[in-house]
Amino acid sequence: MTGGAGVGFSQRIRLEWLDYTANLLLAGNRGEAIPAALRARLAERFSLGDGRVSGNCDKAVSILSRVWAAVPEERRALRDEGLDRLRRADAGERLLVHWCMCMMAYPFFGAVAEAAGRPLRLQGSVAAAQAQRWLRARLGERETVARAARRVLRSFVDWGALVDTGERGLYRGAPKRAVENPALAVWVLKAMIAAGDGAPRSPSRLLRAPRLFPFDIAPPAPAELEAGRAFEIVHDGPDRKVLLSLAAQPAAPCGSRRRCPGAETGVAGR
Repeated sequence: MTGGAGVGFSQRIRLEWLDYTANLLLAGNRGEAIPAALRARLAERFSLGDGRVSGNCDKAVSILSRVWAAVPEERRALRDEGLDRLRRADAGERLLVHWCMCMMAYPFFGAVAEAAGRPLRLQGSVAAAQAQRWLRARLGERETVARAARRVLRSFVDWGALVDTGERGLYRGAPKRAVENPALAVWVLKAMIAAGDGAPRSPSRLLRAPRLFPFDIAPPAPAELEAGRAFEIVHDGPDRKVLLSLAAQPAAPCGSRRRCPGAETGVAGR
């Protein structure tokens, strides 16, 4: 992400809103039905108290739609697999799926996660000012960057990835969520490659990246990586594998209407 790249993820987003958006898709909603349902859901949250709704409502709807609904065609199979993972996920796994979807939709989200994850790894805490300095060095001295970063960090707190301390603007990491599901780990690797710069990375390096700081993900076995021919793989030494790129995959089925936890839709069929 360069200094000229857009921010995009500029609102404080609640995890339950991401669940709700994913559930709209799982319930069969498509097209304009999704942003319309999101606006109805969020209108009270963004109400100005006189019958008007803040413009931040539309910004939040745009973010949620881009994360789950308005996905580029080349990532729809990956999105559909993510939806399938949500249906069977526990709370920690569900957060991981949303986290990866946000990184794929918004490079800025991944940059803020990395800005937090690097100092957390070294010292167990991160100051907002410290993360801001890291981001400014890469994205430029822009108030939009500073403002959006504050909102993303507060989203991390809302989601239970960071924890407030007694000192304003200082956060510590929450206990890491253990993820031992090899199929989910394979999907995370696909998402990390899709969200990255295309450079070869080993599975263990991808899964231990600072931007995945809230999670402790067990690397999948080599057989899991090779199953389904999801990756272009080369051997780099006797014990190391490097993922070069994603192999072309057919769209994953997402026909089930069973909802993931945390939200109700009541919109399908409108």
